[in-house]
Amino acid sequence: MVDFARSPRSTIGVEWELALLDKDSLDLTSAAEVLLADVAQRAPEFEKRIVGEMLTNTIELVTGVHKQVSGIAEDLAASMGALRTLTEDRGIELMSAGTHPFAQWQSQEVRAKDRYLELVDRTQWWGRNMLIFGVHVHVGIDSRDKVLPIVNALLAYVPHLQALSASSPFWGGTDTGYASNRAMMFQQLPTAGLPFQFEAWSDYEKYVADMLTTGIIDNINEIRWDIRPAPNWGTVEVRVCDGLPTLEEITAITALIQCLVDDFSARLDAGETLPTMPDWFHDENKWRAARYGMDAIIIENAEADERLVTECLADEVTRLAPVAQRLGCVDELNSITSIIDRGVPYQRLQNVFKDSESLAEVTRCLISDLRTSYT
Repeated sequence: MVDFARSPRSTIGVEWELALLDKDSLDLTSAAEVLLADVAQRAPEFEKRIVGEMLTNTIELVTGVHKQVSGIAEDLAASMGALRTLTEDRGIELMSAGTHPFAQWQSQEVRAKDRYLELVDRTQWWGRNMLIFGVHVHVGIDSRDKVLPIVNALLAYVPHLQALSASSPFWGGTDTGYASNRAMMFQQLPTAGLPFQFEAWSDYEKYVADMLTTGIIDNINEIRWDIRPAPNWGTVEVRVCDGLPTLEEITAITALIQCLVDDFSARLDAGETLPTMPDWFHDENKWRAARYGMDAIIIENAEADERLVTECLADEVTRLAPVAQRLGCVDELNSITSIIDRGVPYQRLQNVFKDSESLAEVTRCLISDLRTSYT
């Protein structure tokens, strides 16, 4: 049995992965262990909020559980302020994007934790290539029976979230031609990518049991889907998004995800069956959004109707307005419109590179965006 720890409906938590950069070279620096020791000594109240990740060039900010997106913003800003005090003393800069524009994967160190070392040992070249950063959003679900219908319905919004958050057009010093190269990279890992669509919780339990029995996973957390049940937390976890450069973008996307999940929850309570699409539509939508970003024409429904993702996003902001009012995130949801108007992350980065022809300048832009977004 896979027990699901029921949570208060539509409560939220966020995990935000940050890259650690040498302030002079702007390249990644393997400083996570030193910084985590600094946190333990100088800011112990943040030990559960500022944590390590797979690579020693990464620090992750983890929020507590909040009812409103404004609480997420305050939580992240506090953790960022504490972390910034420590990084300033050590000559370290911070940035967040799906990838670092020019860093080389061969130079990166894996943290000496068994689960990370085992992953790299199993996946070899692909595992060592996971020089990527993301944002994960958890939303509380008040009934286990809602989890799989909500996961299946959320799949239709993978292209919306992928396009809006795309921030990895450059990888290893190369212009990849993708808005989100991270999306293409991460799905190479076993058990990563889009989830299967299960109709019953028992089907999901059978899948987990088979994965454990055959040794594909040792722990349920090793199922690394873009959207997945998080049974231990009682949440649905949305892992689609690239690393986001600014706090405004974090809160806007968190608001969109919270509103979508709460809307689905309410519709299930009303006896509605949530819409789904064939898996091949979802596969195609993910690729289109990763490749073309905001210029992607996506498949909207099971009838194969297609529209520009920007038009779909505009309609969703309008449709979800009453939900945002109920959840107290109207301003954050509406900020999606202003983010699109000024350019989503990959577009801003491409414009900087077009003007400067310098990936160092692209990196400086990311550092500046993060620094000015929470102060």
